[in-house]
Amino acid sequence: MCRLSHTPVGDPAGRARDPRDHNEIALPVEAAESVLEQLAAARIELDRTAERQRRFLADASHELLTPLAGLRTQLEEARLHPGDTDLAELVDHTLRDVDRLQAIVSDLLVLAKAGTRPVHERRRADLAELVRTGVSSRAPRAPMLFRLVPGVVIHAVEHEIHRLLGNLLDNAQRHARSRVLVEVLQVGAHAEISVSDDGDGIAEADRDRLFEPFSRLDESRCRSRGGPGLGLAVAREIVRAHGGTIGVEDAPEGGARFVVRLPLAGPLPGGGRHPHARA
Repeated sequence: MCRLSHTPVGDPAGRARDPRDHNEIALPVEAAESVLEQLAAARIELDRTAERQRRFLADASHELLTPLAGLRTQLEEARLHPGDTDLAELVDHTLRDVDRLQAIVSDLLVLAKAGTRPVHERRRADLAELVRTGVSSRAPRAPMLFRLVPGVVIHAVEHEIHRLLGNLLDNAQRHARSRVLVEVLQVGAHAEISVSDDGDGIAEADRDRLFEPFSRLDESRCRSRGGPGLGLAVAREIVRAHGGTIGVEDAPEGGARFVVRLPLAGPLPGGGRHPHARA
């Protein structure tokens, strides 16, 4: 007579499992809990991203609608009272609103396109030369001093670096009391460009949100003195697209010092570090 085997079906080792052995059950449970935790964290991050996008769209809409409302009011007044309208004054006012609209839309496009340019569009460029070229066409609103170390080479989309520098200079010149200092040097494996002013500094608690679109600070450095609050956000996105970092610290002159660090393009001619590079 044949004997029936009591070996559990499906056990490749032909061994009976000890019902007290929970390891094979515990591991999948732990893995499932880990996945659930990751999904929960991802959901929280998605919610935060969605909230940032809603806030950004609301702020952008407000910034666009304000000059549009001003344009409509001025033009409607001129249509209702043509005899009382100074045409030259009307044109000046409307052009200022158009300039503001154009600046906002231009900055929004830069934010949308930042980081989308192919790497092959970047060229080797001397950062000191980029600075000289970038400031050559600017109308000075405050005296500018320069400490530019030559031979600090980066891979760059040149007009984006010019835009970055222009935004930092606009910010510094709005707040400077007497002068603005621009520096270029090599620090370790990075190129560094800094823009300092001698105006009011920026509180440490405000420094992170300073680079958020449409950010608002206290009255000493508020956006009412300048543009719609996109310049530094654009600067940050340009720096990120070039693989760098941007931050703000106290300037020796007492104001704010914005510091950009970008990867070097490679060894300097002749090899080694530039003699003026800092460790």
